[in-house]
Amino acid sequence: MAHGPTHMTGEQFREMAGRVASLIDRYWAGVDERPVRATVSPGALLDALPPRAPEAGEASLDACLADVESLVLPALTHWQSANFFAYFPSNISGPAVLGEFLSAGLGVQGMLWATSPAATELEMRVLDWLGAAIGLPEPFLFGTAGARARGGGVIQGTASDAALAALVAGRWRTLRSLPEADRRGAMPLLTAYTSTQAHSSILKAAMIAGLALGPDDHEQFRLVPVREDLSMDPAAMEAMLREDVARGRLPCFVSATVGTTSSTAADPLDAVGAALRRVCGSTPWLHVDAAHSGSACVCPEHRAIVRGVEFADSFCFNPHKWLLTNFDCNCFWTRDRASLTGAMSVTPEYLRNAPSDAGAVVDYRDWHVPLGRRFRALKLWFVLRYYGLEGLRSHVRLGVRLAALFEELVRSDARFEVAAQRTLNLVCFRLAPRTGESSEQTDARNRDLLERLNATGRLYLSHTVLPGAGAARYVLRMAIGAVRTGEEHVRAAWGLIATCAG
Repeated sequence: MAHGPTHMTGEQFREMAGRVASLIDRYWAGVDERPVRATVSPGALLDALPPRAPEAGEASLDACLADVESLVLPALTHWQSANFFAYFPSNISGPAVLGEFLSAGLGVQGMLWATSPAATELEMRVLDWLGAAIGLPEPFLFGTAGARARGGGVIQGTASDAALAALVAGRWRTLRSLPEADRRGAMPLLTAYTSTQAHSSILKAAMIAGLALGPDDHEQFRLVPVREDLSMDPAAMEAMLREDVARGRLPCFVSATVGTTSSTAADPLDAVGAALRRVCGSTPWLHVDAAHSGSACVCPEHRAIVRGVEFADSFCFNPHKWLLTNFDCNCFWTRDRASLTGAMSVTPEYLRNAPSDAGAVVDYRDWHVPLGRRFRALKLWFVLRYYGLEGLRSHVRLGVRLAALFEELVRSDARFEVAAQRTLNLVCFRLAPRTGESSEQTDARNRDLLERLNATGRLYLSHTVLPGAGAARYVLRMAIGAVRTGEEHVRAAWGLIATCAG
């Protein structure tokens, strides 16, 4: 007679869960003492792990946890270190981790309202809470209309997922605006637009959707020049739109960025939206990618960066960057839910049910590419309940204040220069050019400085390349916003930078 595997008992689970929690707590307590960037050689962990899975299971996870401590942790780059200043923050917090733990333990599949009503309705409410908290207009929320609202919010995995969802919604809406014969016949080429400083996920979405054959194909995927502050140039975009329309092209999508990855530049949404309306009316989809900087909008004093959001059809940001919620959690709102679900919805017989057929509920499987979905709203709910909006504002304001302090320190040293306008918590800086030095020599000195800094293990910075008046510039990025980062860490980082600069 065949028997199934031996499962962990409730008592074993509680004991092991406590040990895992203790390991995480010890890790958090000591993470600042570890080298921030992983110091292992390529293949080191692969060589330390058996090439085959174990045939017999272990009676406990003791050996597995020991391997985590001896093999896994040393091979990590420690994103939760107070001295992690690279890329953008990837915040976690106790409440978020506990929400994720509960989501995993409940193990629900939230593809339809019917498959777990709480997973859908909690997400709807939490997205309304957060949308209102960052100042989104009412049409982006479910509000009192609930499932029958024209807009609403959803948790996507990442801003990349959100970009693809927005692009296919824009394509669907634009094609639906054409007469039936044009949709079936020789259709004009669709075009999409974003700035030269936009995140690569916008281009990737265009490649997936068939509007670009590769990274260098800009026939239908158009890159708009930027102004001196590195934000999209609305006049240049308008000229490109008029040129494409005159050539018989059909603009269907524009992605504006609030907080570019390289420098946190913010595109002028009001001017971009007005230019789009002047040339094309309201048919093309305007998406706002605020992946990092959108978190700052919980603070009223920072909402000017999204002035003009009323022109947008969709807006997204990542609480998993700067808002104390662990990856993955992208919040995406749209005012035109019908176009989004029109582009995404496929209903096989085995998913049919009375509430869905009646249009009385939201089925989130129609809001993104995957059918299945985790109960991600739990972790965001835990964070909002634990910290409240005031706690989240306090965290954002600390990051902005510390970035302003770091900027002052950079400006106080004549060897350095600030390389881009600071908008929030990112400072782009570099060693200034020396008299008679070529741009290549200046870049080489900055590359060397970055490598020497990161090799110390005492901090981790990343770089970018920004356009300049004469030539592109290699620039160091100091992104401040990790959960444990305080003034002492920023001052220590600057002290190390100043010393390594020689």
